[in-house]
Amino acid sequence: MTFEPNSGLSQAEVQEHVDSAIENNEIVLFMKGNRHMPQCGYSDRALTLLGKYRDEFETVDVLESLDEYRAALEEHSGWETIPQTFVDGEFIGGSDVLAELEERGNLAEELGADPASGTAETPSEPAEQSSEAPF
Repeated sequence: MTFEPNSGLSQAEVQEHVDSAIENNEIVLFMKGNRHMPQCGYSDRALTLLGKYRDEFETVDVLESLDEYRAALEEHSGWETIPQTFVDGEFIGGSDVLAELEERGNLAEELGADPASGTAETPSEPAEQSSEAPF
């Protein structure tokens, strides 16, 4: 059995998928493998760091068409290395950049999460005012 990493999607299909994933997801991680089975240490590290602060984010397995994904991602980020993380359509970096942000204490903020709880911040609702007298 032979593994052929570039026998999947055309460059146009990959470009469309990358553009759509970046545009339609608050956070997207392009990685080797998937959430349940990362296929490289860097992808696993990025997945772990994102998961520390956010439960919901999209992952895209690039292995089906690795060269095509590298080319498409380079158009968005200027980088061809994998993994790559995008937040609100903006390229943040790979696992090393995520780790640096974590070390500086900035990763939670970059991901729109509450650093204390490790969960996404949600706008707080004003407390309901009671019209009844306290007695």
